[in-house]
Amino acid sequence: MRFADYAKLYITSGNGGPGSVHFRREKFIPKGGPDGGDGGRGGDIVLLGNRNMNTLLDLRYKKILRADNGGPGEGGNRSGKNADPVVLEVPLGTVCYEAETRLLIGEVTEDGQELVIAKGGMGGKGNAFFKSDTNQSPRYAQPGESGVERVVEIELKLIADVGLVGYPNAGKSTLLAALSAAKPKIADYPFTTLEPNLGVVSFPDYRSFVMADIPGIIEDAHQGKGLGLRFLRHIERNRMLLLVIACTTDIEAEYQILMNEMREYDPHLLSKPRLVVITQTDLLEGYVLDPEPTLPDPWIAVSSATRHQLDPLKERIWAMLREGHE
Repeated sequence: MRFADYAKLYITSGNGGPGSVHFRREKFIPKGGPDGGDGGRGGDIVLLGNRNMNTLLDLRYKKILRADNGGPGEGGNRSGKNADPVVLEVPLGTVCYEAETRLLIGEVTEDGQELVIAKGGMGGKGNAFFKSDTNQSPRYAQPGESGVERVVEIELKLIADVGLVGYPNAGKSTLLAALSAAKPKIADYPFTTLEPNLGVVSFPDYRSFVMADIPGIIEDAHQGKGLGLRFLRHIERNRMLLLVIACTTDIEAEYQILMNEMREYDPHLLSKPRLVVITQTDLLEGYVLDPEPTLPDPWIAVSSATRHQLDPLKERIWAMLREGHE
């Protein structure tokens, strides 16, 4: 299945049905009085959380959506039919904004959660509603309320326990494949990963956590360079971050660039627990870093190719997740 984390929709909720102007007319009841019923409510447009989904691809083919109008009121105090809502199933982590203002409409984070992104108009009152002691034969009713017409942007921010953050070719996809059963595309050229990949990392004693491989971040990614802005948002919902840096690069300089990109995009990202993972140590004699890097965050050196230090890495991640959860 192709991955999609963005959709732009033109939506219109249903108008409310008009109220009825009607008078009771039966044999032997010449002045039965008003009995016009209320109009039905217009249809809402709703996002529904589905934990079994992981892409917004379906919404790419639903550019324009319109809900039905409510039914008109009828005589005999019969109300019009309420229109059914238009329900769009979305993955957990979906956020909806008003396109023009970027005003947050809401987000879907739980399975079965409903988020109304365009409310249907209320039905108009029939003339029976307006009957009073001083006006016993009202000859008017309310029209229904108009529906909401708007353009919305829907984004997906992946929900994962651990996010892999690093330069292209730092070994993030290889690390995810070595730790989980995920099969991301792996090659020796930059930007092999063009979409986030999720994998479940399991232990023999049935513990597990979800890891997300985020496409590579480069300098000035927060300004949209490379694939920056499109994927930096996926880091927001991760409980902890692994900063993945290849041992063949200037580790300390690359660490500072990654930290700066996250700071410029959203300073709150720096409050998440972090662990630096130095990869590709099978290229070094005896897997030894010489000299060892001086970093403000804890670090561990591993090799995905030979599985060197992968089990200790899993245990450290688990301990940090437990610590952050308590």
